[in-house]
Amino acid sequence: MGVVNVTPDSFSDGGQYITPELAVAHALSLEHDGADILDIGGESTRPGAASVGLNEELARVIPVIEAIRKESECPISVDTTKPEVMVEALAAGADMINDVNALRADGAIEALAPHAAPVVLMHMQGQPRTMQHDPQYGEVVADIKVFLAERVATCVAGGIAPGRIILDPGFGFGKTLAHNIALLARLDELVGLGQPILAGLSRKSMLGAITGRQEPQQRQAASLSAALLAAQAGATIIRVHDVAETLDVLKVWAAVKTYDDGNKSQT
Repeated sequence: MGVVNVTPDSFSDGGQYITPELAVAHALSLEHDGADILDIGGESTRPGAASVGLNEELARVIPVIEAIRKESECPISVDTTKPEVMVEALAAGADMINDVNALRADGAIEALAPHAAPVVLMHMQGQPRTMQHDPQYGEVVADIKVFLAERVATCVAGGIAPGRIILDPGFGFGKTLAHNIALLARLDELVGLGQPILAGLSRKSMLGAITGRQEPQQRQAASLSAALLAAQAGATIIRVHDVAETLDVLKVWAAVKTYDDGNKSQT
């Protein structure tokens, strides 16, 4: 999943693709690099980010979705928490909804129930403006597992088929460095919930804290390492800024894994 932020304030690439023309060109470049999904976002969810009004978010993402769809058949995901944006995005040609709020907004489940689009339910403690203010858990992996299982049950009860649901543990969303490391080390426990897992670790501050790299663009090597660890743990979708490089890493891992699996089946 390649990241396309149509925002002025995203933590890594805010402002770089703020116009539809720049965003579309970047999206098509990510597809050329090997992205299987393009994730379009019109509202930053970095720590401390301010909310964006409905009309502003629609004005940012809908023209980009429509323009990409004219040029490409690559599946488009829309990163939004607003039911109105979800519906308009699907009508414009989007294929998937990626919600950091796990469809907790009023009317979100009802808005998506009539559609067949996959939906990503992410765990976030608090809201972007405040989520990094001393996050606390009883036991972080167990707590997030309970939350995600509850959201799946609620969405299914609201008419969203289980086969449409993807889960995201929400690395960096209301979590300390220790919380994030525990989540990555034990990601296989969330895979055990039985839904596909999306992992978004690309360029995040947890990687800066580990490596000492202050600038997000300097965290590529750490991002590649995290992507590989997430894939090895069973993540189905890896959300990244550096598509070509991540794909190279995953291809090498897949080749070795295929060899190992083949040898094991013969013994």
